[in-house]
Amino acid sequence: MNAQPLWSPSPERAAASGMARFMEFVNERHGTKLADYAALHRFSVDRMEEFWVAVWDFCGVIAETRGETVIAGKSKMPGARFFPDARLNFAENLLRDPDGHAIPAPPGDAIVFRGEDRVQARLSREELRSEVSRLQQAFAAAGLRPGDRVAAFMPNMPETVVAMLAAASLGATFTSCSPDFGVQGVVDRFGQVEPKVLVCCDGYFYNGKAVETLGRIAEIAALLPTVERIVVVPYAAAKPDIGAVPRAVTLAEFLAPYAPMPLVFARLPFNHPLYILYSSGTTGVPKCIVHGAGGVLLMHLKEHVLHCDVRPGDRLFYFTTCGWMMWNWLVSGLAAGATLLLYDGSPTLAKGRVLFDFADAEAMTHFGTSAKFIDAIAKLGLRPRETHGLAALRAMLSTGSPLAPEGFDYVYAHVKADLCLSSISGGTDLVACFAGGAPILPVWRGEIQCPMLGMQVEVWSDEGKPLAGEKGELVCTAPFPTMPLAFWNDPGDGKYRAAYFEKYPDVWCHGDWSEVTPHGGMVIYGRSDTVLNPGGVRIGTAEIYRQVERLDEVVESIVIGQDWQGDVRVVLFVKLREGLALDAVLVKRIRETIRNNATPRHVPAVVAQVTDIPRTKSNKIVELAVRAVVHGQPVRNAEALANPEALEQFRDRPELAA
Repeated sequence: MNAQPLWSPSPERAAASGMARFMEFVNERHGTKLADYAALHRFSVDRMEEFWVAVWDFCGVIAETRGETVIAGKSKMPGARFFPDARLNFAENLLRDPDGHAIPAPPGDAIVFRGEDRVQARLSREELRSEVSRLQQAFAAAGLRPGDRVAAFMPNMPETVVAMLAAASLGATFTSCSPDFGVQGVVDRFGQVEPKVLVCCDGYFYNGKAVETLGRIAEIAALLPTVERIVVVPYAAAKPDIGAVPRAVTLAEFLAPYAPMPLVFARLPFNHPLYILYSSGTTGVPKCIVHGAGGVLLMHLKEHVLHCDVRPGDRLFYFTTCGWMMWNWLVSGLAAGATLLLYDGSPTLAKGRVLFDFADAEAMTHFGTSAKFIDAIAKLGLRPRETHGLAALRAMLSTGSPLAPEGFDYVYAHVKADLCLSSISGGTDLVACFAGGAPILPVWRGEIQCPMLGMQVEVWSDEGKPLAGEKGELVCTAPFPTMPLAFWNDPGDGKYRAAYFEKYPDVWCHGDWSEVTPHGGMVIYGRSDTVLNPGGVRIGTAEIYRQVERLDEVVESIVIGQDWQGDVRVVLFVKLREGLALDAVLVKRIRETIRNNATPRHVPAVVAQVTDIPRTKSNKIVELAVRAVVHGQPVRNAEALANPEALEQFRDRPELAA
């Protein structure tokens, strides 16, 4: 165990945090004497109704009414409903007036945007409200009503945020995916939920190149008969030719009849559908996960204001596309009074410096990224601490996959020493986190700091017994506000129940192979369905990645379990630095590194070289898809992958033949 944490907040910094102020708020209101995070977390799960009311009041939720009931059916998972009598509007809470609320929205930028090095834009808070007002009027005139769906095939740009807010202001349900999806991938998602309006762009930029999308949009339009209006946002071209796209109008034409007016917000039930998100879709047609407005608002306020210490005037960034739940999470930062820093394109432009250039130029306070990005810039030899000021940066957030201990070392050595590095873990299923950061806690090497407030998170054995200091399944034993309302087109909730409640009745099983640490934090070892099982010993894939990717020669790797002679053997594929070839010497080094730093059980029986590793659009490697190819099984939805052609490298390999 590490003797000392990598970072601890100063007493002054901890006391100034939103979490510390919330603790004082709870103590005054309830006569409690909560003095540390452990006590606050116990309060949040033991006195759950009081906790969520306190979050509501501390964060200044705007609502027509809250109602008396906090949790209806509170012992049921699924089935519990939070604030069933409340009525509110999600967009109203993000577009709050500058004054008069618990969390003010300070004047200045609401959104700052960079589209690689090609496009820059800024919207003040008043300009954002004006643009939402005009689009709200246009949507209403187009017949959009509460419950109708608005789909966005868009980059991470201001117009996407405006479209979501305008839709939500009317009570429409918003769904999105990024413009790098192929036609079938888009139709597999949007086709299920039957949108009335499609918002899209004419193209986008990636790695310095413009990519045209209007051809795909024309094909998509032909396959989405419910879409009555397609609104095209110019981005890659100033005046795109939309003649081939049926039912299409440019954004300027759509908005032309309307001048800004005072916004009108439809205040609807707390559980009114706000978002439809999609499972990865690598094992079949994506599941459509429906999330409610009030639950998303309350959960994100808790995570931003308390766990991430986002304050009015802070400048919040997360590298994400509109096909990943972190986009939805990022946009909620407006409710905390933050300025959103949006970036669309390649994160490794300017030899990996582009995001740090953005951070310096815009006084970024919160830098959100993926564990893969941190590993990639470490391999590139970047030293942002030496090349950039990063004076305003207080927090760095990492998700997408487990952040290895060496990733923690790199951030504190080469990014910034005085920084709360919060590895966070949750998912599309809850559009939020089970475990994450806390500004009043130390950061320990390789550990997520804590289970999130209000989340009764435990690690269980297969027999359903709680574990401490042992690996097992991450579960949540009590309801939380962002449990999905439902899966779309899932009569009787059969698919919903099977997804989370099949292994342990009435207990949410998230599918992460995890461990509770002696510090009260957590370690995630990978997805349970990709856990390796050679000789009956369960091994998390992240344990192998950590060892392999510390070698300079290895850029990235992917590991699977191959059925072999009545057992399972570990097979490791490595992507090496350009110009290198896998030879017996390097294979020996890889195996010795794994053996010496893990166990003999972790050592792969086969090590093979590939030139690319398949991943989803949100940059997650797809072990299950690779395993299917190796075993000669179909990959049901290759459209969900960013690089489906990479799968061919894993097919019919002689070293894997029986």
